[in-house]
Parts: sequence; C-alpha cells; structure tokens
Amino acid sequence: QVQLVESGGGLVQAGGSLRLSCAASGRTFSSYAMGWFRQAPGKEREFVATISRSGGRTNYADSVRGRFTISRDNAKNTVYLQMNSLKPEDTAVYYCAADPNYGLETSRERDYDYWGQGTQVTVSS
Repeated sequence: QVQLVESGGGLVQAGGSLRLSCAASGRTFSSYAMGWFRQAPGKEREFVATISRSGGRTNYADSVRGRFTISRDNAKNTVYLQMNSLKPEDTAVYYCAADPNYGLETSRERDYDYWGQGTQVTVSS
C-alpha cells in the first residue's frame, strides 16, 4: 500500500507563503503522477495542481496558477506545493494524492488511487 503524509500547513496572513510537503512510501514513486487537491468546509474537494512522474509537465487550477508551484524530488519520494501570495479563499485542507496508473499530469480526481490525511491551511485577512 502506498502511504502519503502531508506536512507544512499552518496559519498565515494574506499575502504570505507556505510550502507543503508530501512524503510517499514505496519504491515506485517515480512512476506516479502526483497531485494536490483541497477541500474547504461545506465544499467539494477541488483540484489544485498536478505533476507528471518525471516532473516535466505540470498543470494548475485557474484559481492558483501563477501563485502556486508544484515540484517533486523522486530521489526523496517527495512532492511539494509552494504557495505564494496566499488569499483567504485558499483556506482549506490540502490533500496529496498519487496516481500509479497514468503517470501524466491529470487533474481528474478519480485517476488518483492513494490519498494523504490532509494538512490544514488557514489564511487570515
């Protein structure tokens, strides 16, 4: 079983930055596309960012493009989400997810088979 553990969440003021990390177990991390999703209270989980298995391709939700950057270090089995210029609307639980089957920068939630426990990001005004 693939296990994912997110870290780096916290409370920040609007305009601030956070970097989330997601550490994965297993020996085949480099074969997985990885994604970040988020869920605010009372709302559905939504796509944030994704990165292909090689790290060569990325995609972002329109709401975060230009502010967030996804990256990965396959040698460390870790994916990152650098979040800059944070807004109160970014407040949510952020989840890391792994797609072992496709390997490309998919934004489809159903393509991801493994999920972390989530880390809370709160942005105050």
